[in-house]
Amino acid sequence: KIQHLLSFFCCVCHVRLRAFFTLRCPLLVGVTGLPTCVLCTCLGGSVYCDDTKLVHVPPLPKDTTHFYARYNRIMKINKSDFANMNKLKRIDLTHNAISKIDDGALFGLPALEELVIRENSVIQLPALPATMTLVDVSHNKLGGTSIQNEAFKDMTGLLYLYLTDNNIDHVPVPLPESLRSLHLQNNNIQMIHGDTFCNLNDVNYVRTALEDVRLDGNPVNLSRSPQAYVCLPRIPVGALI
Repeated sequence: KIQHLLSFFCCVCHVRLRAFFTLRCPLLVGVTGLPTCVLCTCLGGSVYCDDTKLVHVPPLPKDTTHFYARYNRIMKINKSDFANMNKLKRIDLTHNAISKIDDGALFGLPALEELVIRENSVIQLPALPATMTLVDVSHNKLGGTSIQNEAFKDMTGLLYLYLTDNNIDHVPVPLPESLRSLHLQNNNIQMIHGDTFCNLNDVNYVRTALEDVRLDGNPVNLSRSPQAYVCLPRIPVGALI
């Protein structure tokens, strides 16, 4: 009973302190010096800062594994924001106002597997570590030169790549063999080449993992390059006329 009472007391204190800072000092939420685990919710290695009026990434506990700061006002990811966060596996910054991510801000994270920055204004995707399994940069402002050459080549465990609703004009090849789902709908892709998905030097090559390819909403006619999909388990979703 004593343990339950202590847990209840801690929860009440957390809610009241968080409400105080949010109501009295809304623009200071997340400013260095304020206790992140009072303004946000820290559970184990996860830090939840959803809808807390953050204007930048707050200082995180060094043992943070999962960071959620959705529906805030963060405008930039600085190189120092995640420095030395060696246990960080997932970052979710959905629906902020991010337009710039510093070079090297994410590449040096040795455990990072999942990055979700959908519904922002990112114009340049920085280098990411080879440990990625999920990358979601949908609903941003990526263009033809926004993704580095061979950006995903070394991500041998990448499973899900979501780049929908941008202004990308090509499929970012080469794609790792591990990839299961590729969403590129509502972009500006006009051509699919024979070696985009398949190996032209090996007629027996089959890309067994990639079962979900979305190209609908692009100005490309898939029927013009049928040889580009012979190695796939399923024909991509997209315009055929």
